[in-house]
Amino acid sequence: MSQHSSNHGHGHHEEHSHGSMKSYSIGFLLSIVLTIIPMVVVFNGLLERTATLLVILITAVAQLLVQLIFFMHIREADKPRYNLMALVLGGIIVITIVAGSVWIMSFNSVVQ
Repeated sequence: MSQHSSNHGHGHHEEHSHGSMKSYSIGFLLSIVLTIIPMVVVFNGLLERTATLLVILITAVAQLLVQLIFFMHIREADKPRYNLMALVLGGIIVITIVAGSVWIMSFNSVVQ
């Protein structure tokens, strides 16, 4: 009869932590703050139109980073970082489609 080790898996078995309660709480609070800031600016008319749009854009980018770091664990990925590479590829595709659409629409107004 052969002897079996107590490790039933093949190779190494590592537990991956997906975040702590503290990490989720910080991410949640940052998300709430980054949602409230543009709402207050828009509802109260605190800034000019351009400044308001800039505040919305900056808080949206910050919100995206908070979601990626605290909830999607983009910084905790194992090597090679396939999920990060897929995210970058998706971003390039979206930017290409949006920039191409804006370029075509602006060229169309010149032709007519």
